[in-house]
Amino acid sequence: MVNKGLMSSDTPEWATPQKLFDELNAEFNFNLDPCATEENAKCSNFITKEQDGLNKVWDGHTVFMNPPYGREISKWMKHAHSTAVRGNIVVCLVPSRTDTNWWWDYCMPYEIRFIKGRLKFNDGKNPAPFPSAIIIMRPKNGEN
Repeated sequence: MVNKGLMSSDTPEWATPQKLFDELNAEFNFNLDPCATEENAKCSNFITKEQDGLNKVWDGHTVFMNPPYGREISKWMKHAHSTAVRGNIVVCLVPSRTDTNWWWDYCMPYEIRFIKGRLKFNDGKNPAPFPSAIIIMRPKNGEN
């Protein structure tokens, strides 16, 4: 049976697989998750949709961001980029959308780690219908 939530835009939220987060956290020691719910937050310091992470300053944190994958993703990536340029590390789990403007504007200046295969989000039985990548935004890489 096909999981319609994985094959459509029913939800822009895709919970980060714990194993992937744990591997990245061992490397970066995150202390802010700006795109979380109480149920899927990866850091004790997190921002929910209702708290509006796009209107918060993330400075002074090492940020793990798995943004909503809908039409708003470009705003999240721009905010992450601005945060990195101001001297912070932001690590983003995003769909590998190399055909979009946000990819070229906010991913290409940084380290990109493509994920082999397709991730399983939300403890789903089926993998995502898209490839994923990790974008590592370090302060000096994104300076124009």
